[in-house]
Amino acid sequence: MQQLPDLWRILENIHWALVGTMALRAYAPERLTQDIDIVIQAHEEQAARLAFTVAGYRIGNPLLIGEFTAHAPDDTGYSIGVLALKEPWLNEALSHLEYDLAGFPVLPRQFLILMKLQAGRAQDIADITRLLRQANQTERSTARTVVVTYAPDLLDDFDALVALTDLEFGTR
Repeated sequence: MQQLPDLWRILENIHWALVGTMALRAYAPERLTQDIDIVIQAHEEQAARLAFTVAGYRIGNPLLIGEFTAHAPDDTGYSIGVLALKEPWLNEALSHLEYDLAGFPVLPRQFLILMKLQAGRAQDIADITRLLRQANQTERSTARTVVVTYAPDLLDDFDALVALTDLEFGTR
């Protein structure tokens, strides 16, 4: 398991969770990456920028509104992508965190699936199939309920991904 920066110390008063590749390691076999992505509430973005700056990180140019990168002080460590979201589901997700084997908080599977489904990039779709492949029927049902609640327009896409995952890997 890859070692991460001490985000607990850096972000001590900010609610955060891993998303992206690092989050998947709580639910599926880990794949190597130099990317760390975290999610925070939009109203905590300025506090997070300050916390990373105080810890010696250099804040890169924002890629999108509500997104920035904190570059390691020596440029040899991890860069941390920070997604500052204002989503109706995020408070619930951050209140029910899961933890990876190293003790880092990750979004619950159902919210990670929702977030990746909303992003819709090719790697996100591949990640959803990895998450579904390892999920039992109860976890899949919970994920489906979250999609129905927060993104009903994506329900057909979710159901199709479940069917494709089962065709490729079998049902659990």
